[in-house]
Amino acid sequence: MPIPGNLLSATTESVDPNTSGWTAMLNATISLGSGGRNGPGCLTVKSVAAGESRARTVAAVPVTAGTEYLAFADASCLTVPERIGIRWLDASNTELAITWSLTTAWTSALWHRIAVAGIAPAGATQAHIVLSMMTPAAANVTSYFENVYFGLPIRTTGNLLDFNTEQVERDASGWVAETNTTITRTVPALQWTVDYYLAGGHALAVTATANGNASVRTAEQAPAVAGRQYLGYCYISPPTSGSTCWVELRFYDAEHALIGSATRSTLAAPGVGTYRQRVSAYAPAGTAYMALAAGITSATAGQVMRVDGGVITPTTPTREGSIVPYSDSSFEQGVGGWTVVSGPATLARLTPWGTDSLEGSYAMTVSSATAATSVLRSAKFPLGSGAAGREWTAEMGSRVTAGAWTLTRTIRWYDAGGTEIGATTVAAAAIPSPDWWLLRVSGARPSGATQAAIEWTLAATSASSVLRLDTAALWESLPLTGAVTHHEDAYVELTVRELPLDLYITVWRVAPDGRRTLVRGSAGLLDGMLLTSDVLVVEDYEAPLGVAVRYDIEVRSAAGALQATRSVTADPIDPGDRLLCWIKDPGVPQLNCRAMVAEPPVWERPIEQVVLRPRGRSRPVVHSQIRGDYEGTLVVWTRTDEETDALNRVLDSGSILFLQFAPGWHEVDRYVSVGAVPLPRMGNGEDEWRVWTLPLITVDQPVAVGVAGSAGRTWADIRSEFATWQDVRDAYGSWLDVLLNRRR
Repeated sequence: MPIPGNLLSATTESVDPNTSGWTAMLNATISLGSGGRNGPGCLTVKSVAAGESRARTVAAVPVTAGTEYLAFADASCLTVPERIGIRWLDASNTELAITWSLTTAWTSALWHRIAVAGIAPAGATQAHIVLSMMTPAAANVTSYFENVYFGLPIRTTGNLLDFNTEQVERDASGWVAETNTTITRTVPALQWTVDYYLAGGHALAVTATANGNASVRTAEQAPAVAGRQYLGYCYISPPTSGSTCWVELRFYDAEHALIGSATRSTLAAPGVGTYRQRVSAYAPAGTAYMALAAGITSATAGQVMRVDGGVITPTTPTREGSIVPYSDSSFEQGVGGWTVVSGPATLARLTPWGTDSLEGSYAMTVSSATAATSVLRSAKFPLGSGAAGREWTAEMGSRVTAGAWTLTRTIRWYDAGGTEIGATTVAAAAIPSPDWWLLRVSGARPSGATQAAIEWTLAATSASSVLRLDTAALWESLPLTGAVTHHEDAYVELTVRELPLDLYITVWRVAPDGRRTLVRGSAGLLDGMLLTSDVLVVEDYEAPLGVAVRYDIEVRSAAGALQATRSVTADPIDPGDRLLCWIKDPGVPQLNCRAMVAEPPVWERPIEQVVLRPRGRSRPVVHSQIRGDYEGTLVVWTRTDEETDALNRVLDSGSILFLQFAPGWHEVDRYVSVGAVPLPRMGNGEDEWRVWTLPLITVDQPVAVGVAGSAGRTWADIRSEFATWQDVRDAYGSWLDVLLNRRR
């Protein structure tokens, strides 16, 4: 699958089906290899003699001076290390400089990530990507490369830290050596999933200078809001399996003074690999900033801990609308506010890292040495300002790993003073086994209830019973599937809740005549999209006007087995003024506009024919191709300068457009390509009205086009990429370009 945002061609990226995107640069020959991950091919680089060997891209990619770019590739070589570089060129193709990555810290025949980031220097107008095999001792030493990317930095959506702090691909300036440490960078030859683009390449090497505690923190203090819950995490590689490594969230006031004590989450490492450790906390009163820190307790002088992928982001609940804090839900830093009210059971975070979980890397384990009943209860969680009588749902994932358990599920309700005023209970039942099961209880919120707690009464039916729990959630129940029609902008907003993660979803729009059409999402048509969130929100701008449509949702396993289905019907979109038609861009719905129809479309169906007239026969012999779909012209008026500008914007990109008429026109919705457009004025020079003649060719529905302007892109994302808001204004031509991240 092509890497999103890659400025390199698909052939250059994946080296499939040939090496036409690459050329030998120094002491090397290149050829097409096999065994790639991003397609079957890979680039084989073989040394001609002893010494460094290089290959580079054939085509130079246009760049903008002063803009930061990222390059990465996957590499494989058992005998020598590798590095990657960005070769900056001026307008005359003269090399200005090469920004090199560090060389990999060790060799590896397994595919591993090499990466570098750099800011295009003054005068740079284009760039090559250079792949280097470092100083082979003789001829015929071979390295392999593929999955090559060059473009703007790829960073975690919502990260409040900047790109260089997150991925340290440019330098180590995003981090500060805090206590008993020195920091450098290294390139460990680590194996990452081929389509995981947020890690790999450089990592921060944190070296203890003496025996004792050692720590580093982010140089940047990201903006924070008091009372909001935040999640921080990073990858940690401990120096030994017994090292006590940790990550912390720290909060600061407006004067950058630390508020209270940090919230720490300790890694329970199973070895010396690379492990992502999470920590969450609510920002205390007075908070203006926050930072991420990592360290080793009781380090030995010379020990090195690697850190990569630093992220701070507002916390997303494990279920949409859940009021359970992340620390009490996912158990990444302990068991949170959960306690054993009665009985012999004990609670602990399941260790080591990665043993078992539904979310994150840990779960809570419940152990009972005897066949007895124990009552587990969470902390009390504020319910917010919702009305009494609304239904609420509590849920936890459960997995039996030893013995057997019977479960009674309860929500306990409390008033503002903490006095219990009611309980909602589900009758006792055996917890299913094996595997993970999501178990729930639902009930109406009593009048006067301002807090609630989740209570699981667990009866171990045999000695030495063990149960794992994860993803605790408590939320006000909303319809599982909803469709809201927005008449003014002519779209249907489809919401699907409480979806199972790591399965695959397909969404169909069903017309009144039964025809099914795939609905478009952020990455293209929703045909087997992997679910990474329990809620899916889709704005369907291709829904027909004036008729009710149904949405059918299918959820399947990776093997294709049907797991769940949903269905919901949407109210018809009001077409409004029937003299107006909609002209829409499926990929950029922000550009959609309406225009007044001056003349109905005049269509023809072209056909290619060869007419042969044999001598002596009155009738010819005709050879025909298949008759083409509708082609013709549509004449529309724009009545104001604003309407003229809007129609110009939707036509500017030359993309495939979606044309819709009100039902009374007896025209089907169709995808069209628009040719050269004249737009003379209707009257004299002072007349705002213009008449547009749009030459149209009907084309297929674009399949891979996703909806741009993702809701995941926030002002915080934009601000973290620039030093000042003036830099933002300088980098983009319009606010629409800001939304779509289209830099000058």
